[in-house]
Amino acid sequence: MVTSIPVQPCAVLEAMKIPEAGAETAHAPAGRRERKRQQVRDQLYTAALHLFVNQGYEATTMDQIAETADVARATVFNHFSQKVGFLEEWGVRRRARVDEILGAQHAEDLPVGDRLRRYLKEMADLNAASRTETTVLMDASARYGGLLQDPSLEIELARIVEQGRQRGEIRSGVDCDQAGQLLAAGYFTTILRWIREEPAPFDIHQRLAGALDIILLGLLVSEAHPDEP
Repeated sequence: MVTSIPVQPCAVLEAMKIPEAGAETAHAPAGRRERKRQQVRDQLYTAALHLFVNQGYEATTMDQIAETADVARATVFNHFSQKVGFLEEWGVRRRARVDEILGAQHAEDLPVGDRLRRYLKEMADLNAASRTETTVLMDASARYGGLLQDPSLEIELARIVEQGRQRGEIRSGVDCDQAGQLLAAGYFTTILRWIREEPAPFDIHQRLAGALDIILLGLLVSEAHPDEP
């Protein structure tokens, strides 16, 4: 039986905790105005992605997004002050979709290794199902956005690692923040290689699973379990 060792919460997770959903607006539930605002935001987001995929991120202007969404130019800037904001929104919605899927599957009950595998599998599924969109948006995020500087994914993965550490499934000395950084870096590196190779010669699911196994199991042969001849 593995004994759970009390640990201190990870610094990054503590510093960047996200408030509970609705915490700031508990006294003012979303009404018609808020629903209308979200509808306009969704409309702008859909229009922007359509243009990015069909004519490229660089070639798309905020004026074109406004025209395609059939709104005033100022409306675009009320929701997205810069074009790069659409790339950030894309990443947010991707992660939210994965969280929704895993929540429905009660993935939080899985052992930490299986939970990380399931998380990366669902991300891979989304990417594979929309390769053209992923290629354009991920490439643009790497070139013009803060893809590798945005800590959102590493924070989410670090949270999973910390929960595993608290349950005694991860070594107590593991820095969950650094683990999250390594996992996120492995994910982005794999996806960027995948979108830039035509035709794709490798299985994205296999590559992500392989990278995760290396991080979870390490590189060196264990003295207690050396490789079989």
